[in-house]
Amino acid sequence: MVSLPEELQAREAAARQRVEELQAEAAELAIRLERARADLSRLEITRETVMEVLADLSAADVAPEVEAHDAPEPRETPAPHGIGVMAVPPWREGLVAGVLPDVYRDIVEIVADAPGPLQAKQIVPRIGLEATTAKIEGTRGKLKRLVERGWLDEDTPGRFTLARHDGDAGHVNSR
Repeated sequence: MVSLPEELQAREAAARQRVEELQAEAAELAIRLERARADLSRLEITRETVMEVLADLSAADVAPEVEAHDAPEPRETPAPHGIGVMAVPPWREGLVAGVLPDVYRDIVEIVADAPGPLQAKQIVPRIGLEATTAKIEGTRGKLKRLVERGWLDEDTPGRFTLARHDGDAGHVNSR
């Protein structure tokens, strides 16, 4: 017959071994998860880069601007879709944030609602992303693109505000 203390020691040793096995599995899963996140991040950056290159190529093929007196009344432009289309169009009079792809529109609206300049690391959680280096850098790239296209300003490096245009009281409207 086995004594109670011996039985408890045997069960404790078995439980300890199971904990160690599970910790090893968790560590392996954490490594696999980090690799998968890195792969996802690279793919997102690659897709964004390809879209930017295609947009730049299609912008070079666009016909010259229409004379100001021939221009139609400002109206909302539907959001562009498809390859070869500039995903983030340059801001112009009458254009609203609703024409931007969802994540860019969210960024512009968050910056517009902020009481002061925002940094990428402050925007990332507000657009529903985990505050990892990859997500912050990806968002910073989007912010820079919005600055290049006239939607945002970066008066201080790394701090973004809504761009002000002459006679513009609120081009952020998403409708």
